[in-house]
Amino acid sequence: MLSGKEVAQHNTRESCWIIVHGKVYDVTEFLDDHPGGSRIILKYAGKDATQEYDPIHPPDAITSNLPIEKHLGPVEPDTVEKVEVQITDEEKLRLERMEKRPLLSEILNLHDFESIAKLVMPDKAWAYYSSAADDEITIRENHAAYHRIWFRPRILRDVTKVDFSSTILGHKTSMPIYITATALGKLGHPDGELNLTRAAAKHGVIQMIPTLASCSFDELVDAAQPGQVQFLQLYVNKDREITKRIVQHAESRGIKGLFITVDAPQLGRREKDMRQKFEAEDPAEVSKSGSDGVDRTQGAARAISSFIDPGLNWGDLKWFKSITKMPLILKGVQCWEDALEAYDQGMAGVVLSNHGGRQLDFARSGVEVLAECVTHLKEKRGLKFPNEKFQLFVDGGVRRATDVIKAIALGATAVGIGRPFLYSYSAYGQEGVDQALQILRDEFEMNMRLLGAPTIKDVVPEMVDASNLNSHIVAVPSDSLFNTNYEVMQHAMLKTKPKL
Repeated sequence: MLSGKEVAQHNTRESCWIIVHGKVYDVTEFLDDHPGGSRIILKYAGKDATQEYDPIHPPDAITSNLPIEKHLGPVEPDTVEKVEVQITDEEKLRLERMEKRPLLSEILNLHDFESIAKLVMPDKAWAYYSSAADDEITIRENHAAYHRIWFRPRILRDVTKVDFSSTILGHKTSMPIYITATALGKLGHPDGELNLTRAAAKHGVIQMIPTLASCSFDELVDAAQPGQVQFLQLYVNKDREITKRIVQHAESRGIKGLFITVDAPQLGRREKDMRQKFEAEDPAEVSKSGSDGVDRTQGAARAISSFIDPGLNWGDLKWFKSITKMPLILKGVQCWEDALEAYDQGMAGVVLSNHGGRQLDFARSGVEVLAECVTHLKEKRGLKFPNEKFQLFVDGGVRRATDVIKAIALGATAVGIGRPFLYSYSAYGQEGVDQALQILRDEFEMNMRLLGAPTIKDVVPEMVDASNLNSHIVAVPSDSLFNTNYEVMQHAMLKTKPKL
C-alpha cells in the first residue's frame, strides 16, 4: 500500500500520479491524450482527484482507459494530502439560493423545475445542460412546433376511467414516454443518472442509459428493480472492438433495445458550454489541442466525445445486426427518406430527433419530421402508424403531456424526455424526478378526459389539426413559461481587470 507522502512526490508533468477512489494511478503518459486537456490533471498531481473526477466520469473510466501496469494500488487513506476546496462568494450565494427553493408541492409543471434549476445549479452544469447549437434556433423550434398543433376534442364519451399505459418495443410503460439519454448526470447531482433509474422503476417508465453517463453502465443496471426495462444509447467508437464489447455486454445484462446515435459525426458548437471553458481556464495556459487533435477549448461536450466515429454509415448496420439480437433503433433521423432507408434495412424503428437542438441549427423539430414520415412511409411502403414492427419515436422540446399526446396522435409510439428530468433532480434530487413524473401522470389523466380519449389507442390523427406544422417563424417564443427559462445568448465580453 502506497503512502500519501510518496504519491505527493509525483506532482509534475514528468511524473504525474493521482488518487481516485482511494487508488493510485500513473497518468503521466495519458496527460496529452486526456480529452479535457492536461491542465486539469496536473492541478491534482500527487493529490486526491476524486472530487473533480466524479461529476464527469463514470467510476470505471480511469480503469478502462489506463493500462493495468499504470494501476499502482491502494493508498493509505490517513496519509493523503487533503485538497483544500475553497468556497467562493458565488458558490455561497448559490447555496443560499438552494435553501430558498420552493417546496416540491409548489412545483406545478416541468417549466418550474427548469426555472429553479437555473437558479441553483453551478454555472458550468447549467451551461452544459441548457446549451444548444449556434444561435439556438432549433432548441426553441423543438418546443414551438408543438404550439402549431391544435386539438379537435370529441365529446360525450365515457372517460370515467382513462388508461394512458402503452408499450415500447413490446415492453409495458405506464405512460407513452421514456427517459431519453443525456450525458454527465453528476454535473447536476451527486447521484447522477441513478436518480432516473430509481424514479423510472417507481413510476413504471423506461430509462435509456447514455454512453456518456457519469455513473457506470453496470451501476445503473445493478440499480434497476427486477423486471425493470432499460435501453442503451450508443455512440459508436472508432474502434469497433470497443463498440462490440459494449453492445454485447449490454445484451448480456438484459438491455432490451439499442439506440444508435446517428446525428453526431461531430458535435455541434454549443457556445454557452464553450464560453464556460474560456471563463474557467487561463487562456495563456489552455492547450488548443492534444496529440489526437481534439479541440480543448470547446467545452465539456467536445472534450468527452473525441472517440465518436465520423465514418459511421449505412453499411455498418449489417455489422450491428451480426453482433446482437437486440432491436436496433437509429436515434437522430431527421427526414422521411432516412426513415424509409432504416425500415428497408430492417431496423426496429427510428427516433426523429435533432439531438435536443444541440447539433445542426435550423434542423426541423422531431414532431414535424414525424408528420412527414407517417405520410411518406404509408405512401411508399403501405405502413400505418403506430406500427408494431417499425416504431417511430420523437424527442426534443417536450414540456407537457399535451405535447406527448399530439405526437401520439400523429403516429409516434412514444416520446423521449430528457432535459426536464435533469433539471428536476438537479434542483430536488430523486424526489424531483418523482414529482416530474407525477405531474405528467396528472396532466395525462386530465387531458385524455378533455380530449375524449379513454385509452392511448383512442388518440387518433383526427383529434389534432397539424395543418400549420410546417410554418417556420423564427421569433421570440410566444410561450411565456418557456421564454422565462430560455437564456439569451451571450456576446463576447471585455476582460475584467484583476483587483490590486
